[in-house]
Amino acid sequence: MRRCRYLGQAKAHLQHVLTAIAVNIERLSSQPAAEEASPPRPPTVFMTFLDHNGLPRPKSW
Repeated sequence: MRRCRYLGQAKAHLQHVLTAIAVNIERLSSQPAAEEASPPRPPTVFMTFLDHNGLPRPKSW
């Protein structure tokens, strides 16, 4: 990736863009599948307080 195969700014730019796309595809393919979701986070003290007192949680959670 240090040396450009082509002469000319447009061709060099195209090679850089295609190289970046290839690197991104490699990174995405090495990530775990989306089905393997992490376990839900434990409730915070404030959420526990709301649940204990029967108050509704805000919709943004």
